[in-house]
Amino acid sequence: MKQHVVLVPGLWVPAAAMLFLAGRLGAAGYATHVFAYHGRSPLEPNVERLARFASAIPRPHFVGHSLGGLLILETLNRHPGLAVSSALLLGSPVRGCFAGRRFGAARWGAWMMGASAALWNERRASWQRSEPLGVIAGTAPLGLGRAFGRLPGQNDGVVCVTETEVEGMACRTLVPLGHSALVVSGRVARLACGFLENGRFE
Repeated sequence: MKQHVVLVPGLWVPAAAMLFLAGRLGAAGYATHVFAYHGRSPLEPNVERLARFASAIPRPHFVGHSLGGLLILETLNRHPGLAVSSALLLGSPVRGCFAGRRFGAARWGAWMMGASAALWNERRASWQRSEPLGVIAGTAPLGLGRAFGRLPGQNDGVVCVTETEVEGMACRTLVPLGHSALVVSGRVARLACGFLENGRFE
């Protein structure tokens, strides 16, 4: 019987951007389901929509990029009764986002972020479930977050590595990729397949 994977894209990214990863997971034997949402909308309605979407899928894995990973984390923590196999976050700023705060300081930046702007404030991130949570973070500073200058520490051009850390995560691995490349990389797809199968990175 096939295992199922729910894929959630990031802010401003169409659901179609996850099809590269979906195709690779499909080739590995997984049934994939891409969740589409409006990243500029408030978090709470998207949490409830994702919970309803996932409730119709038998015990899925979850893979989310950027804001999509934050949405997964919030949804699964708030809905402990939802059946889950594992969760994997790709470049997700779960502890806030320095680049996002800097970008949002400009009027046009605040407009582009919409209701998501508040999510980029510094915060604590924890995983409150027993299923394994994995994190993949990029270390090649290639992304729009550098349009206003350098970012502190290791980063993928949008999200700093320190901003991806979740208390209670099973494991985290770093890859030399920029933010957007995380969802199209064959290396990330292979890491994802290994994590979904074993709950850890080899």
